[in-house]
Amino acid sequence: MTEYVQVETTTDSSEEADRLAHSITDAHLAACVQIVGPIRSVYWWQGKQEVAQEWQLLIKTTTDRLSDLEQHIKANHSYETPEIIATPIRWGSQEYLDWISAETKQTDV
Repeated sequence: MTEYVQVETTTDSSEEADRLAHSITDAHLAACVQIVGPIRSVYWWQGKQEVAQEWQLLIKTTTDRLSDLEQHIKANHSYETPEIIATPIRWGSQEYLDWISAETKQTDV
């Protein structure tokens, strides 16, 4: 049985969010990437509290694609330690979940 997740990451610009979203979907690592932003993030980094404007990517995929997606984000992200958090999708309409499965099948592209 296929399991589904929503993966979150953030970027520091709209341009990087667009580039990353397109590269993820072009590689069929996700069926959909929604870009939300700008958002304001308050966080600790290297011992200092930071405040930054960011764009959040909400990535819909299957658990089978998580490892490849993680590698892709790390290889194509400008952050030293990008946020990569996967939250299980506990329920979704069957048609939507079937669409995610169809669009994230591994290809030789």
